[in-house]
Amino acid sequence: MSLEKLELFEVFLRSKRGLDHKHAGSLHAEDKEQALEYARDVYTRRSEGVSIWVVKSSDICASQEDDSESFFDPSDDKPYRHATYYDIPKEVGAM
Repeated sequence: MSLEKLELFEVFLRSKRGLDHKHAGSLHAEDKEQALEYARDVYTRRSEGVSIWVVKSSDICASQEDDSESFFDPSDDKPYRHATYYDIPKEVGAM
């Protein structure tokens, strides 16, 4: 089967229970079940993970690094979102 007929999937692994999933890489597969099997075979050869997620790359919506200034700047006008905005009473001590 040619790569044109295969979908691109992103693979996320969780190495230990309680940790978050981390991006491990990408692979091509016919469907999500095949992608999960391929991910297991490729990314967990040495029992590196306890959980695998596969997501169609086309289903991921992400911001672009080139747009980071305009995308993240709106929060600069909300200083109350930063811990430095608040005064800590002396009774509390160091946090």
